[in-house]
Amino acid sequence: MPLMLEPVFKERIWGGTNLAAYNYHLPSEHIGEVWGISAHQNGANRIKNGPYANMTLDEVWTSQPKLFGEFPTHKFPLLTKLLDATEKLSVQVHPDDTYAYEHENGEYGKTECWYILDAKEDAEIIYGTTARSKEELDYKLDHKHFDTLFRRIKVKKGDFFFVPSGTVHGIGDGIIILETQQSSDTNYRIYDYDRKDKLGKHRPLHIEKSKDVINIGDESPNVLPHTEIIENHKCTTFVKNHFFTVVKWEIKGTLNYMKPREFILVSVIDGHGQVITDGEIHHIQKGSHFILTAEDLDNVFEGEMNLIISYV
Repeated sequence: MPLMLEPVFKERIWGGTNLAAYNYHLPSEHIGEVWGISAHQNGANRIKNGPYANMTLDEVWTSQPKLFGEFPTHKFPLLTKLLDATEKLSVQVHPDDTYAYEHENGEYGKTECWYILDAKEDAEIIYGTTARSKEELDYKLDHKHFDTLFRRIKVKKGDFFFVPSGTVHGIGDGIIILETQQSSDTNYRIYDYDRKDKLGKHRPLHIEKSKDVINIGDESPNVLPHTEIIENHKCTTFVKNHFFTVVKWEIKGTLNYMKPREFILVSVIDGHGQVITDGEIHHIQKGSHFILTAEDLDNVFEGEMNLIISYV
C-alpha cells in the first residue's frame, strides 16, 4: 500500500499564495515551501491512509524498515518540496556530508536539484561565482562585492538544475520550483538583500562557514536529460548520481510501472488520475505526494498527469 502524505506548510518572508494552485488549502498568505515528502525533524509528513495513518514518516521509517527494503541508513535520505519564490530567496551555499556531520550535529549535507514548474518572463537564478581563487572569493565576500561575484542565469518553465553542495545559489522572484534534495535543513546564508523579518530584524548570515564550503572554479548547472518513450509515455531522466535519481513521467493513459528501487518518491506536478497498487485504487492529483514501498509490487498509473519520481 502506498504511503499517501499530508503536506507540511512553511511560512517564509519571500513566500506567497501561488501554491494554492497545487490543490492545497494554504494556512497563510506567506507560504514559501510545501514539504511534500519529508521525514526530517523540522517537518515530517503524516501518513494519510492504511495501517500507518497519523504516524509521521520518520516514525514509519524507524519502526517499519521492511517497507523501505532495509535501507542502510538510520535517517530517511531524501526530501521533496515545492517552493513559491514570490520574492527573491537569500543567496546560500550548503555543506557536504563530511562538513555537515562535523559542524551540524550529524546532519546530512545538502545536494539538491530544481525542476522549474513555472517562471515569470526574464526570471533568473544565481548559480555559482566568478571567483577563481580562495583569496578572490574571501575578498569579495568580506567587501560585499556581490554584483561581480554571483553568476546569474535566465530560467524558464521546464528547466532543470543540479545544485551540488558547495555551489552558491539563489532563486529569483517569480519562480515556482519542485526541489529534490538530501534530507537536510542546513543552509548557510551569504546575502539576504538587507531584508528584515516580521520582528524587524535581519536574518543571520553565515559568511565564515560559507567560506569553508564554497567550491572554487567553473560551475555549470547544465545536465543532459535523457528522454525516451516507454509504453507511449514520455520519460525524461534529469540526473542520476549517488545522491538521487530524478525522472519526469508524462502519462497519458495507462502505464504499467516497474519500480527501479525498493521504494520511490512520487510527486504529481500536473493533471490527475490514479495509482493502482496490488489492485487497490488511490486517486491522485496535482499536488499529491506519496511513496511506493518495497511491498508495492504491482503498480499501474492511469490518467493524464505529469509526475516527478525520485529515488536513491
